Amino acid sequence: MIDIHCHILPGVDDGAKHMTESIEMAKSAVSQGITTIIATPHHLNGSYDNYKIDIIEAVKQLNEQLQAEDIPLTILPGQETRINGDMLADLEDGHLLPLNETSGYLFVELPSNHVPRYTNQLLFDLQVQGVKPIIVHPERNKELMENPDILYELVRDGTLTQITAASVAGKFGKKIKKFSLQLIESNLTHFIASDAHNVTTRGFAMQEAHSVIKSAYGTSLLYWFMENSQLLAEGELVVGESPVRIKKKKILGLF
Repeated sequence: MIDIHCHILPGVDDGAKHMTESIEMAKSAVSQGITTIIATPHHLNGSYDNYKIDIIEAVKQLNEQLQAEDIPLTILPGQETRINGDMLADLEDGHLLPLNETSGYLFVELPSNHVPRYTNQLLFDLQVQGVKPIIVHPERNKELMENPDILYELVRDGTLTQITAASVAGKFGKKIKKFSLQLIESNLTHFIASDAHNVTTRGFAMQEAHSVIKSAYGTSLLYWFMENSQLLAEGELVVGESPVRIKKKKILGLF
């Protein structure tokens, strides 16, 4: 199994604080059946700046430590970049890091409370440049929860999305779990990943999420999500079913 979103690199953001915690996370990942992790430290999010060249070096060092301790886990380089107007220029200048360096997929993190007005244009421009944007954890964005049509339009126009295993498992509350399942049912998401930060408060929860998906939607959909992560890591094309709008519930017969 491949986990495409994880904060396992030591001492670079709000994930693993040091190498010891990285190793603890690695052992936890292996126990969940994970064989490969794309390390995706925060970039341009608050005080966290993690540039391509530094991430690649940190991944190399962590892989060496995992090999030294005989832990059967491979780390690939990635990045979780907070959306900003300079992304195209930063990509051209070599500061941004597509997932697994050459896959052509790029994580885009939205603010937690809103969707910037330029989002649609930026995501379109990235696609014109041959980069496939993936919006991370849309299920935890306040504006998207209130107006999921915004996400529908982005996905319809070619953007992919990745929801968090812990959200599907209900660890962020019933409301976020419900919205996560609505995104799955409406073909508005393409990947399930851990977004793990540690082994305590923000663990992997991949097995729990898989259990929920398998129970609710069957094995074939679970395998589809897992295959998508494999395709992404290999730089192959990921294509989802046509998205549909999330229907709003009727209240007293009215919309």
